Amino acid sequence: MPRQFFALVMMAGLAACAAGGALEAPPAPSQAAVAEYAIGVDDIVQVTVWRNPELGITVPVRPDGRISVPLVGDVMAAGLTPNQVAADIEEKLTAFVRDPQVAVILTDLRSHEYLSRVRVTGAVRQPISLPYRQGMTVLDAVLAAGGVNEFAAPDRSSLYRRVGDDTSSYAVRLDRIINRGELETNFAVAPGDIITVPERGF
Repeated sequence: MPRQFFALVMMAGLAACAAGGALEAPPAPSQAAVAEYAIGVDDIVQVTVWRNPELGITVPVRPDGRISVPLVGDVMAAGLTPNQVAADIEEKLTAFVRDPQVAVILTDLRSHEYLSRVRVTGAVRQPISLPYRQGMTVLDAVLAAGGVNEFAAPDRSSLYRRVGDDTSSYAVRLDRIINRGELETNFAVAPGDIITVPERGF
């Protein structure tokens, strides 16, 4: 089974929809920010080896930045992405397992608690900064903020995402999401995202 299968497992629920609406906008937000998350000390990672469940583990990253994997021993995890760690484990496992297929999944982000938060600001009932959770969408974050208030212009909402030195904004049609069930702009959020709901003009 190809490694792409495990990439899909790791990113289950994180596939973003294409941006909709008449306003010009960049392409739908990429999940690169999630896929490229650098593992840190104290993060909890789950290692799964296809057809070899006895080699699977769920462990925190030690202060030295390493995790201990059955058969392989210590593997560096801190500072690397899940895909990079999986590739390293696969390479080391070839001495013991034929054609190993490894998935590394972050189950708890502890090392970058501040950076990995999602923030909702503007015309919501309770502006909030909440921990990122895998599978979280714009609607999840807005509901955690108590929903929009009576002064909101929900269809002019925006999602802001910083990737490297650049910040991109994406139009979010909250009114269509909440009241019409149109989910085209119910993007999957990534660590560090900011969702802003503006007030309507009077």
